[in-house]
Amino acid sequence: MSLRAPDELDLTEVAAVAVRDFQASPCAVVATALRRGATARSGAGSFGHLWYSEQAPAVTTDTPFDLASVTKPLTALALARLERRGVLSRREPLADLLPDLAGTTSAALPLDLFASHRAGLDGHRPLYAPLVEQRPVDRREALRTAADARRADVSGAAPDEGFAPVYSDLGYLLLGEAIAARAGEPLEAVILREIIRPLSLRIGSADQLARSQPSFDDHVAPTEDVAWRGGVIRGRVHDENAWALAGRAMCGHAGLFGDARSVLRLGLAILDGLAGERPDWLGPDDLEPMIRARPGGSLRAGFDGRTGEAPSSGARFGPNTFGHLGFTGTSLWIDPDAGRVGVLLTNRVHPTRAKDAIRRARPAVYDRLAAALE
Repeated sequence: MSLRAPDELDLTEVAAVAVRDFQASPCAVVATALRRGATARSGAGSFGHLWYSEQAPAVTTDTPFDLASVTKPLTALALARLERRGVLSRREPLADLLPDLAGTTSAALPLDLFASHRAGLDGHRPLYAPLVEQRPVDRREALRTAADARRADVSGAAPDEGFAPVYSDLGYLLLGEAIAARAGEPLEAVILREIIRPLSLRIGSADQLARSQPSFDDHVAPTEDVAWRGGVIRGRVHDENAWALAGRAMCGHAGLFGDARSVLRLGLAILDGLAGERPDWLGPDDLEPMIRARPGGSLRAGFDGRTGEAPSSGARFGPNTFGHLGFTGTSLWIDPDAGRVGVLLTNRVHPTRAKDAIRRARPAVYDRLAAALE
C-alpha cells in the first residue's frame, strides 16, 4: 500500500522491482523528483511487508527505515552549517576539538580529512566487542582506539589532500564526536537544529522519533536477527558501534532513521543550495567542499560519486551524480545536471545480512526511477 500525495506519480511498480523481481528485501519504498526550470515532477511508491509474512504490516511511503550510512551526509551538512557560522573550521585539527585524543595518530589531522575518508584510518574496528561478552564499553577507550586505527599502508604527516581514500566509519564516528564537542550538545541535537527543523524532515535518532512519534517502534522497518542483541532489531540502530557508543541516540556514521519523502526533501534542498536558492541554509560555496571530486577515488566529503561500469545509481543518472549508500539497504542519489533526486529505502538485512541481491537491484530501481519521470 502506498500513501501518496495527490500530485505524486504512483511508483509502486518501481518499488516492486527490489522486492518481487530481485528478492532483495521484504519491503521497499522509492521516491524521486525531477526539477527543470520552473517545472517539477515527483513520485513515490511502496511494495511488500515489513518482514517475510503476509500477516506482517504492509510497508507504506511513511514507514521509517534505519538509514545506516545515509546518516553520514547529514553529519557532513552539520559540519558545513557550523563552519558557515564560524563555530568551527574543517581545517581544525581533531584534538583541538577533542583534547582526550591528543597523542593519537589522528590528533593533528584536520576535520576535512575525516569527512572525505582520507585520514588514513581503517574502515572498521569492533568497538562494540565488550557488549558481546556482556561487558560495558569504555567510551573514551573506544574513541582513542578509533583515532589510533591508522592503516598499515600510511605513515607520517598527511598530504594536503590526505592519504589514499578508504571508506571509514571510524572517521565519521570521530567527526561526529568533534562536532558535538564544539557545539556543546549531543550530535542529534545539532542535526535537529541545523538540518531537520530548517528542512521540515521526519528524520531523527530512534530516541528522537520515539518521542515525537509514539507509534515509531510499531511502524519502523525491522533489520537483522542478532542473537547477542536479543533477536530481531527494531527501533534500535543496526550498526553495532553506534549502538555501543550511543544507544538510541546517534553517532556521526550511523544512527538516523527516516522515511523516503524526507530523504527526498533532503536531496532537493541540496540541489536548491547548489543553485543558490537557499541562502538562509547553505549556498554553493558551503556545499562545494562536500561534493567536489577529490583525487584518488570517488569519495567526497559527505558523499560518494559514480563508480564502475554498473554504478549503484544506474545508467540514467549523469556523470556528476553524487549520493550515498546505507548498509541496511538504503540509498540516496542526486544528479545536479538533470535536477534529479532518487531514493530507495529497504531493510535488505532482514532477517540476515548474508545476501547481496540489493547490489543488483539498486541500478535497476534507479533506472526505473529516472525513466518514470521523463
